[in-house]
Amino acid sequence: MTTTRSTAYEVAVRARATLGEGPTWDPAAGRLLWLDILGSRLHTYDPATGRRTVRVTDQHVGAAKPRAGGGLVLNLRDGVALIDAHGDGALRWLHREPVPGRRANDAAVAPDGSLWAGTMRYDEAPGGGTLTRLTGDGSVEPVLDDVAVSNGTGWSPDGRLMYYVDSPTRRVDVFDHADGRVSGRRTFAVIEDGAGFPDGLTVDADGCVWVALWDGGAIRRYTPEGKLDRVIALPTPRVTACAFGGPTLSDLYVTTARVGLDAPHPVAGSLLVVPGAGQGLPQPAFAG
Repeated sequence: MTTTRSTAYEVAVRARATLGEGPTWDPAAGRLLWLDILGSRLHTYDPATGRRTVRVTDQHVGAAKPRAGGGLVLNLRDGVALIDAHGDGALRWLHREPVPGRRANDAAVAPDGSLWAGTMRYDEAPGGGTLTRLTGDGSVEPVLDDVAVSNGTGWSPDGRLMYYVDSPTRRVDVFDHADGRVSGRRTFAVIEDGAGFPDGLTVDADGCVWVALWDGGAIRRYTPEGKLDRVIALPTPRVTACAFGGPTLSDLYVTTARVGLDAPHPVAGSLLVVPGAGQGLPQPAFAG
């Protein structure tokens, strides 16, 4: 199989995020949500108008997702909190579980509207991270309790498969998924030595899995069979996550980081976009 390579990116938002992460299209508002985890900042970007907002959170924030009734759900250092669509914008906890030395990381909303929220230790110690499923009523169910850096999570178009990254393993794993449960964990793709570490991911309408490569300076697309068929090269090494957005879900938005770089590239920490990269899937809102 031929692997195509391209570098057709644009800078959507020039920024200096320490650890940019979590791009998520909010269709109701026509905007992109993204985070600076270590900067404790929630960003929004409207590609139609160029309007941007920044909200400083009280804690390191790993993910922000739209809610079905409006507002947002946030994966924070000490747990999962809600912002209501109307009111003063204050946070209220859905589930609070502070653990010294641990913080929130990536999260995703499953086809049934549940939130699958990941954590990791600041020192990235093996076994110090978790993946937890939360429903709209606040019910909590542990999924994985022995990961190092819980990262990209996504589902196949029919919802029968779940893809998952624990970054230090250099693997994208796949599970069978049904009724909010996963089983049959197995390897979907392996990132070879020297190519970086898998970070955030998204699944497109054809069932292909797009993976951001931390210290790899690229986005990779894998077919549903796990074959690499496209590489988007980017100029900064710490590429953290990707998601389709825009009114037709055809533009691929990519977050990047500056943390740990001695001489960051000028776009490190910016929000990038690859126009017309593919066809994304509509993402469910959190049912809470």
